[in-house]
Amino acid sequence: MHGNRRDRHIALACCIAAPDPRSAGRGCYNRRLPKSPRRCRPVMKRLETLFEHVLFSSRWLMAPVYFGLVLAMLVLLVKFAKEIFGLLGHITTASGGEMIIGVLSLVDIALIMNLLIIIMLSGYENFVSKMEDLHSHQDRPDWMGHIGFSDLKIKLIGSIVAISGIELLKAFMNVDNLTDRHLAWMVGIHVTFLFSGVFYALTDKLAAKDH
Repeated sequence: MHGNRRDRHIALACCIAAPDPRSAGRGCYNRRLPKSPRRCRPVMKRLETLFEHVLFSSRWLMAPVYFGLVLAMLVLLVKFAKEIFGLLGHITTASGGEMIIGVLSLVDIALIMNLLIIIMLSGYENFVSKMEDLHSHQDRPDWMGHIGFSDLKIKLIGSIVAISGIELLKAFMNVDNLTDRHLAWMVGIHVTFLFSGVFYALTDKLAAKDH
């Protein structure tokens, strides 16, 4: 009995060790060992790498958005030309207040276009791709490549406050044609933008101190 049990153990050991079950003898059972989880790791690693590359390449979806801002600048350029031709057409008949309002409208459009340029160039470099070929360009602005997301946020809110201030000044120049409620809303919105800019600046300053 002990001899038969020992033979079975030997046959089972041969079955596990032999690469071919037929070479282990009659006592070998055709059993398959469970697959090692290590074989699944290369597949999961390839899937992970592919997914990360897809996520990283998705930043190019922002490129048409920045190109759309270029088209918006063309629209503003047409608006600027219309305003300046209208201003020149009434240069002899318009009052001083009307001339100031017309000039403020031109300044308003210029500020918006400057804001779009900052958003396009800094946003493209921060979130899409570095403009390597333009690093040595003589007309490259000094702020390109040095504006991060926090700086862009501060410049954005600062430009909005400036634009709101110009709109408020235009309203005060034409105060006779506006109601008190309209003026109150404009002042309230401007103050809200102003406090938002101060709040953003303070939070960025505190965050810089923590780092």
